[in-house]
Amino acid sequence: MDAAQVTRALCICTTLEEFPRVHSLALDFENFWATAGVHPDNEDVREPSLDDLLGLGALPKVLAIGETGLDYYRLNGRTVQEMHWQRERFRVHIRAARALGMPLVIHTRSASDDTLAVLDEEGENGSAGSAGGVFHCFTETAQVARAALDRGFYISFSGIVTFKSAQDLRDIAAWVPLDRLLIETDSPYLAPVPYRGKTNNPSYVPEVAKQIAAVRGCSVLDIAEASSENFSRLFRPA
Repeated sequence: MDAAQVTRALCICTTLEEFPRVHSLALDFENFWATAGVHPDNEDVREPSLDDLLGLGALPKVLAIGETGLDYYRLNGRTVQEMHWQRERFRVHIRAARALGMPLVIHTRSASDDTLAVLDEEGENGSAGSAGGVFHCFTETAQVARAALDRGFYISFSGIVTFKSAQDLRDIAAWVPLDRLLIETDSPYLAPVPYRGKTNNPSYVPEVAKQIAAVRGCSVLDIAEASSENFSRLFRPA
C-alpha cells in the first residue's frame, strides 16, 4: 500500500465471528479502520441483534455499519419472498447506523428494487437524520446509481470497472459526481486489470483510479484527491 501511495483502508466485517480479527487490524495500524456487520449472503452465522451492532459500533476505530444489504443472486431454489430474513437483517443494520450516527456500507446484487424500498421504509431518503453511506462495489444500472445518489449515498467502484465487459459501468463512473465517488478493492476478489486472477489487495487500487480518470478525462491525481476527501467526509476518521 505504501509503495502504491494508498494511504488508508477501511477493513470490512462480514460476520460477527470474524469481527475480532477485522477490528484488530484497525487497532494495529494507524491508517486502518473497521466496520461492523453481517453480509446478506452469509448464512449459518450468528445473527446480529441491534444491541450487538450498537456495541461493536461504539468501539474505537469502527467507522461504519456493514457490510449489509440484500443479495438475491443465489436464491438456491428459494423465492424472493422467502428471503425475508435478509430484509430483516438489513433493517437491523440500518437502525443501528441511524442510532450511532454512522454511515452504512451497502451491498446489493440482483435486489436493487428491494434494497431501495427497505432504505425508504427505514427513512434513509437523504433527509435529516439519515445515516447515509455508500453503495459499495457498484455493479447496478445508471437508474440505481441515480436513486442512490438522490438518497444521499456515495458510489464506490472496484476493479470491475477495468474489465473489458464493463462498459456500462464505466459509463456510470464517467458521470457520478466527483464529490460522491469512492474507489475500493473488494478484497480478495475482483483484482483489476492487469492483475485479474490474482488475489486482490489495496496496492491495486490505483488501477481503478486510472480507469476512472480515463473515462472522466481527468488526471489520476484528481481521482486520488477526490476519493480521499470523500472518504474523510463520509467516514470521519479520527
